[in-house]
Amino acid sequence: MMSTLFLQAPSFDGYDGGAGARYQMKREVKSFWYPTWLAQPAAMVEGSKLIDAPAHDLSWDDIAHEVDGRDLVILHTSTPSFNQDVRTAELIKARNPEALIGMIGAKVAVESEKALAASAAIDFVCRNEFDFTIVDVANGIPLREVDGISWRDSDGAIIHNRDRRVLEDMDSLPFVSPIYKRDLTIEKYFGGYLKHPYVSFYTGRGCKSRCTFCLWPQTVGGHNYRTRSIAHVIEEVKYVMENIPQTKEIFFDDDTLTDNGPRVEELAIALGKLGFGKPGFPMSWSCNAKANVPRKTLEVLKANGLRLLLVGYESGNQQILHNIKKGLRVDVARQFTKDCHELGIVIHGTFILGLPGETEETIEETINYAKEIDPHTIQVSLAAPYPGTFLYKQAMDNGWFDGTDHLLTDGGNQIAQLSYEHLPAPVIFDKVEEFYKRFYFRPSKIGSIVWEMVRDWDMMKRRLREGVEFFDFLRRRKVTA
Repeated sequence: MMSTLFLQAPSFDGYDGGAGARYQMKREVKSFWYPTWLAQPAAMVEGSKLIDAPAHDLSWDDIAHEVDGRDLVILHTSTPSFNQDVRTAELIKARNPEALIGMIGAKVAVESEKALAASAAIDFVCRNEFDFTIVDVANGIPLREVDGISWRDSDGAIIHNRDRRVLEDMDSLPFVSPIYKRDLTIEKYFGGYLKHPYVSFYTGRGCKSRCTFCLWPQTVGGHNYRTRSIAHVIEEVKYVMENIPQTKEIFFDDDTLTDNGPRVEELAIALGKLGFGKPGFPMSWSCNAKANVPRKTLEVLKANGLRLLLVGYESGNQQILHNIKKGLRVDVARQFTKDCHELGIVIHGTFILGLPGETEETIEETINYAKEIDPHTIQVSLAAPYPGTFLYKQAMDNGWFDGTDHLLTDGGNQIAQLSYEHLPAPVIFDKVEEFYKRFYFRPSKIGSIVWEMVRDWDMMKRRLREGVEFFDFLRRRKVTA
């Protein structure tokens, strides 16, 4: 088997490329997600090593020696980070000309030929899910025989091999948490709304929802929600409990874990048997959810240790939710949020400004909606037309943006890509700051944050740090504007 390095390349200071499809940029507070999509194949290739440079504040000079003697280097890339990752690939090839360099990620999955044409340093890219694809390459199978890749032959011609069959047996994948323990510093990973330190991994892949803006289901994961057995998930939870005991929270990073109600209830009950939800138990768990989970399911989850749900509300305007095929009614989301508040389930709500149909009036409606339903914390993003999504095609067809890959500033901060005749990009950009200020700078919200800090010294230190980072985030946005 080839000596293999899996690399999340050095990038912008504070830039989280490991977040996969969700939020590839610098956040309002320091946040890093685990590079799970790299850790998965790393767990399958014997003798491999995983380096997550951004989270560990590593530069090229810090890691350059790691490519010496490597036969295979796999780089995770994304639309915002691609140009930077190409530069890293070229540095690797210059230092170790014999290394085979491959790229993974949604960017290269949907733009394989364009990605390979960008640099001769890239030998191949993986399309669709790539775990067993990487194993085949690492086992020395000739590239022409590996399903699921596009590659450059010795004459420079780009060849697209046949697709790899979609993986159905999710239990055939090994745990990723042992790779976290082996190669990563757990304390380097932060989520503004998660307890620290936390560990995150998937219990399944794919999402049945059809949201037009969401990248991963439309490019790599698909819309068929394929899941690990509950027993398999519980064994990984046990591994974390025994081998990463400092963990305070486990985040199940499935696109929408709650889409399968009976299964998530079964998982919660199994977690409860481990002690989750019991007085004095040192861990909690959290997950992504759609704002339509029935109260009876929420009750089961809460009773068995659920602390927080990450909920994509996106907009408070019903027509916009229809436009993006969210499959969610505002009145249902209101009741769901009310149920969570009553049950003591914390919500981190995410919103997007600039989606199709947006006006200054709908932005106002969404801001007021967020204040009304009052999640504990929020994230406000700008609509981003990633290649491979329906939103990208829609935006191109309607002339809402110029088709460039420039989604971030040179400093890694998000810019407003979409612009409408009635709502230009600068207005949408400015509304993000207004949204944050009007949500957080309310007496009731300030009071709840202060009370949270007073009760917990660790939370006091954390919120003070995040406060400094948040105001720096607003300052950087002004510089960008």
